[in-house]
This record gives sequence, C-alpha cells and structure tokens, in this order.
Amino acid sequence: LGWAPCPGQPPGATTALLASGPDGEMLWLDVTHRPGQAPWVRLMGRYLLPPCKQRWHTCAAFLPQGGLLVCGDRRGSLLLFPCSSSLEWAVESAGIADGGTSLVGEDTGSGSEPSCLSHKGALPLEAPLSMLFGLHGKMGVTSVTCHGGYIYSTGRDGCFHQLRLQGQQLEVLRKHRPCKGLQWIEELRFTPDGDLLVLGFHADDFVVWSSRTGENLHCIPCGGGHRSWSYCSNASAEAFAFVKCGDVMLYHREAEPCEQQVLLESLHGREIACVRRLGAVEVPGHATLNIFVTGSEDTTACVLALSKCSRAAMPLTRLSDHISSVRALALASPAGPGDEGFGDEGLCTLLFSAGGRAQIECYRLLCAGDPASESAVACQVIHVASHRLDKHWERKKNRHKLVKMDPETRYMSLSVVPGTSSEQLPAPWKFLAAACSDGSVRVFGLLEAARKLVLVAESFHHQRCVLKVEAFLHTRAGGERHLLCSAATDGSVAFWDITSPITDATDALHRAEGEIQPLALGTPLLTIMAHSCGVNSLHIRETPEGQYLVASGSDDGSIHICLLEVALGRGEAMAGTCLRVLERVARPCAHAAHVTGIRVLRPDLLLSASVDQRLTLWRRGPGGLDALSTTFFHVPDLAELDCWEVAEAGGELRYYCVLCGRGLEML
Repeated sequence: LGWAPCPGQPPGATTALLASGPDGEMLWLDVTHRPGQAPWVRLMGRYLLPPCKQRWHTCAAFLPQGGLLVCGDRRGSLLLFPCSSSLEWAVESAGIADGGTSLVGEDTGSGSEPSCLSHKGALPLEAPLSMLFGLHGKMGVTSVTCHGGYIYSTGRDGCFHQLRLQGQQLEVLRKHRPCKGLQWIEELRFTPDGDLLVLGFHADDFVVWSSRTGENLHCIPCGGGHRSWSYCSNASAEAFAFVKCGDVMLYHREAEPCEQQVLLESLHGREIACVRRLGAVEVPGHATLNIFVTGSEDTTACVLALSKCSRAAMPLTRLSDHISSVRALALASPAGPGDEGFGDEGLCTLLFSAGGRAQIECYRLLCAGDPASESAVACQVIHVASHRLDKHWERKKNRHKLVKMDPETRYMSLSVVPGTSSEQLPAPWKFLAAACSDGSVRVFGLLEAARKLVLVAESFHHQRCVLKVEAFLHTRAGGERHLLCSAATDGSVAFWDITSPITDATDALHRAEGEIQPLALGTPLLTIMAHSCGVNSLHIRETPEGQYLVASGSDDGSIHICLLEVALGRGEAMAGTCLRVLERVARPCAHAAHVTGIRVLRPDLLLSASVDQRLTLWRRGPGGLDALSTTFFHVPDLAELDCWEVAEAGGELRYYCVLCGRGLEML
C-alpha cells in the first residue's frame, strides 16, 4: 500500500491509495475523508507491473503535467503509466457506484454492500508507457518526487536520480551520490531557501544531509532503516519519530540561531588537478561571468561561475560520478558567441572527465543566464555516457587467454579529436584520445544519441606512463588528416596519424551497432626526444602558413618548441602522411621546478607556468626564446593552466589565464 496526493485536488480532501496485488496488478483508489462517516472509496485505475521476483510498487507520484503516474517498484525500476483514460472511465462510471462502497440507490436488496472492486473488470489494465529497469539496483526505489519541472527518485543503492519527461518517455539526466557511506536514501526535501535535504540511513543512524553545505545536519541513532519513521521540520523546530522494539520514540529539537558564517565557500575538499574554461555568459544587470569546470582529487568535478568584478567563485553544480580522482577534462565543442555549440540560451557543450580507476564520464552542460538565482547563472547537467576499463574487460570474449588490464590504470590527459562529427561519416561519432598510466594511448568513440562510449583503438608504443595527449586536424593540401601527439615520462613526444583507425572504427561501429574489438593505432610517424624526463605540459597551435608549433614543458624545468610541416604522400590525398621538423628550440632551466602549464598564444608568443609559482611570457624569435615578463601567482603546487583571448572594445586582444593546484586563480 502507498499514498500519493491526488491530482487536481486540494491537499487533505481526497488522497490516492495505490495497492499492489497478485500477478503484478496495481490499483489506484481515490479515498475521500468524510467526518462522522465511512471514507468514500472509488476505483480509478488498474496497472500492470513488469514481471519480477518481488512484484510490487514501493512509491508513486502523479506528475504535474497531468494524465501521468510515475512509480517505483521493489526491483529498483521506475515506471510511467497513463492515468487520463482512468479519469475518463471514473467520470463515466460515476453513476454505477456511490460512495465507493455501495450501489446507487437507497436499497441494495441485501444485507451486505458490494465492494468498490466489483466492477474493476470494466476498467482496462494499463501497461507502462516507459520503464527504466533496475535504475536503482535490486534493493528497490524508496521515493519519487516532482520539483521544478524535474522528477527525482531515490533508492537503497545510495543514489538519487534527476529525470525529465520527453514526450511520454522518462529520460535520466544525471545520477547523484550525495554522501559517502549513505547507502540507503529514503527521501528528498526541498527547502524554501533553495537547499536540498537528503534523508536516509547510515548503518544504525538516521541522517539528514544538506546538499548546500555538504555536511550532516542530524545523525540520530535509531537502529537502521527497517522500521516505520517520520521526519518533520519547520522554521521553529524539527521532529523525528520512529518505532523501536515496539515503542514509539520521538526526537525533538528546537530551532537555534546559526552562529557560524561561511566567509568563503569551498570549491573542493582537496587540491584541484585540472581546469577548463567553458565560456562567458552575459546576464542583464550583471558583469560578464566566466564559466569554468574544475576536477579534483576529492573525486568530484565542479562547474563554477567567476566574476571579474566581485572576484568571487560561485559553484553552480557538482559532478560526483567518479569513484577516484578527476585528473583530466576535455570539451568537445567551442563555447563562445558565434561558435557552434553556443545558442541564444547560453553555453552548450560536451564535457569529458577522466581520472583514477580507468573511468571516463561524459556530460552535456547547458549554462544560461538566470537573474533570479543567487549565482545569476543556471546550469543543467545531462549525463550522457560513462566507461570503465574493468567493465569493458568483463565483456571481452576469450578474456582468459589475455593479460588482464590493470584496474588501477589512471587517465592522465584527454583530448577531443576535432572534425570527426561531420556529415560525411555514417554516424555522428565523436572521438576522444586518452593518455594512460599503463603506457597506452587509447581512442574512444561517443555516440551521444545512443549514450554509448566505446573503446575503438589503442597502442602500447610508449611502454611507460603517457602523461599528455593533444589531437589536431590538418586540412590543407586537399586532404583531411587527424593527427595526434602524445608525450611520456621518458621525455619523448610521438606524433600519430589516426585518420585510418578512426575511419575503420566508424565503419565497424556502424556495422556492429556500437560494439567492436579495439583496433591498433599502428606506429607513430615521428618521435622526438624533447626532454630528459617526463613531459608535464603540451600544446599545439597552427601557424598562418599551415605549419604547427608544438610546445612542451618538462619535470626538469625546460621548455621545448618544434615547428612541424605536414606533407601528404603523392598520388591520392589519403595515400600517406609525412611530418618534417623545420625548427627546434630548447630552453633549459626556463623554470626552477616542473613546468606544468604551457600555451602558444601566437606564433611569436608563448606562456608558461611552473610549480615555482612563476608565470612567464616568452617571445619566440630567430635566436630562440626570450623572456618578456614574469608574474608571481599565489597557487601552490600548480597542476594545470588554461588560456583564452578576449577582444576589448578598442579591438585590442587581451589574454586571460586560469591556474589551478591548491587553489584557483585567474590572471
């Protein structure tokens, strides 16, 4: 049995009672309370739950859109049923039953009154319009809530999901794991001040967790979740009642003024390992806001807005799908006015995040101005796909004949392969290159419509930890070539032509409907020993002449730059690719510590950042690199650097950069 507010009725007047019976049949009964009389019960609908071992519903809610009922079952599935036809049938059958417990008329002719279920055979048995099987695992769904145009479901898997209705189908936007150790989530409460409270059980304790502050507001020992309980709170007091050993226990607490004030909100609990700028959002009445994504060792990624005027960073949302550190980020499309992916609504881009335990997550981010909100920006996150090598391993055929991949493999760097989602391909696949700690360079394919992220190619050429990858597109001389640069811990920088593997992978994915055995990347076109030890930073920029400047920074504090020319083989444009090194420039001891950030701003201008907390601007000339200026920044243990240019009112270009490590700084 379960209760749900009746659609179109004021609270307390009529309530919907949902009852699960034999053979997976669920009944919707409207129950109206009448003081001094028996309740008035009327059968409104019949629904068929999907077959499973424990075939009953656990929670339900009517959607505000009307005509739809969403419910969760004991198997962990979320179901969407139509209820408009049930309402029409109830109106038509109003003359059949009166009071839900007796027939119309003053005398039924018998001493017993017929049941309201006596005419249920005339009501159609509705099947689900949409079903998300096992969304919350095998332990069941605990609650379903509608708020702000979205649907939220909780379960005993320690997660809650945010969903939306697309037509008459349920679509999962993202999954939240609010608190480590909170494996049994019972309910969500949305407070008037915009906080989201998560109610659940951690071992023997009842927990109220705040999404805003990221901490437990209450932790009450009660014996665990297998009991009846109720929680209520308002501005003056809070109460928690539960049954324990046959006794009704009450926990009551008067509201107390909060003397704690947050001077500066925390972005992450540990150091920030990577940062990317999504773009800028214009909000009427506010200064231009820069939108960034940061990844941290605390296993989360944070989308935040940073204002140059207030110099305050405002977290918009947190991505908590990773089970280990987030070490690399990549954006799949440009993010700025006039660029593809920037619409009238604001920023729209595809975000890849990767890190420990060989895990990659993919999200679609939508950021738009919202003057009514505290941050002035609204951010919607749609979880697109995910990939883990150990899960990929379990699906391999004849895996007992192969050497198992290292489950502790870390993704060190990501780069989206540009120009692969063109209409010439059989399907709009996007490709992502990853540098891996197990010595491999891997290429993944994403089909966003099917929410599939597939490993399509790999190579173990480096035979040691690969630290950086950077993909670039060569479109001159009548041909298009997808090129990739990878750098490892021995100081080597390798250049690959991945055009053929991507073409072959796209054809194979189109034929196999999304599942293929990984192809071989082959051998690099060119390998350069640029440094004496690990390459911690890498950037590539095309010159107006169609050549490529490759800049790298190393653990030994040196900077290396090489100028490359791409030449296609004679005959057909796709016959082959040749790389020629036109110029090499090395600057030993450019910094006193690891060079962890480098950017080619212009063919003659270079920016580097190091753990020595110096940001140096270099001019590239015929005689090598000459330092123009040095700025000291305040972020210790620098991990990464990102740069962008902004055209000022007078047409002058101004360069900005953001640095991350044990903190975040924009210059």
